[in-house]
Amino acid sequence: MPDTPSARRSLTVVYNPVKVDDLAATKELVAKAAAQHGWEDPSWIETTEDETGEKQGREAVRAGADVVASLGGDGTVRAVASALVGTDVALGLLPGGTGNLLARNLGLPVDSLEKAVEAVLAGQDRRIDVGLMRVSDKPIRPRESHGTHDGGSQVDDDEEVFLVMAGLGLDGQVMAGTNEKVKAVVGWVAYVFSFFRHLFSRGFRVEVSSSGGEGIVEKAGNTVNRHARTVVVGNCGTLQGGIELMPDAKIDDGLLDTVVVAPKGALGWLSVVSDVVTRHRAGHRRLDRLRAREFTVTAGRPVEAEIDGDPIGEHVALGIRVLPDSLVVRVG
Repeated sequence: MPDTPSARRSLTVVYNPVKVDDLAATKELVAKAAAQHGWEDPSWIETTEDETGEKQGREAVRAGADVVASLGGDGTVRAVASALVGTDVALGLLPGGTGNLLARNLGLPVDSLEKAVEAVLAGQDRRIDVGLMRVSDKPIRPRESHGTHDGGSQVDDDEEVFLVMAGLGLDGQVMAGTNEKVKAVVGWVAYVFSFFRHLFSRGFRVEVSSSGGEGIVEKAGNTVNRHARTVVVGNCGTLQGGIELMPDAKIDDGLLDTVVVAPKGALGWLSVVSDVVTRHRAGHRRLDRLRAREFTVTAGRPVEAEIDGDPIGEHVALGIRVLPDSLVVRVG
């Protein structure tokens, strides 16, 4: 969907105090920019360890904010966005943390607060899809995707919103095993260290079923059943460092993209890396790709899972679906 101009004038910033080095200077910078663009003086709401952004986002919506900007890591972005799904209130993205993955996938500034503020205040509105995920410790059945065909905005109580990617296996292990102190020093490279620590850990049997889309698999149908190392479902496809795990993924196409990674040994991992770097799309013995509106992922044993980079513990099954055009984001 094309970007559209906006006459928004009221901004609330939901911020994670752990991710803001100099709050006073940050507030001054944002207030000055807002005044220059004719906006009201911005409101600020702090997150806490227990309330990570969704409650604050809903509070901002009730107070009449036109834009609610997230200032923190990817977890803060996801929490704030969860409060805005299905509304006309726009999400603004201010850089914080090490990932900033949604901003990267939208081509927004991630290294300059000044440029990011400018995008929020002078940018346009763009509607994007979001993913919804539910987890279970036993196999689950696909759910009627109410709204996925007509752009509805219903999120069930047992579903969590994600904006970038979710999955289980190695990606969950990497997120759970990343040292926060190391990440604070070296940034996203800390994930690389964790990746190599878990590279040859135990795999798992998994079945991935899809509906409402297209699949590229070894066998006919829309199901992959194999021994794998990780399954990642993405609303968009770019990781830290500009790595395009899912080169065909689009954030507003009404579909989710899934990769099932199943290497065997070091040579298998080299082939997977080669496929990702060269954007190889065809399914084969190491890498299966699926595109659909809904997925059910069932592992043969409990496996570490993650949602937008946040580890959520070990689970057996994931039910994932897309909610098209359900979130407004401010873009440059």
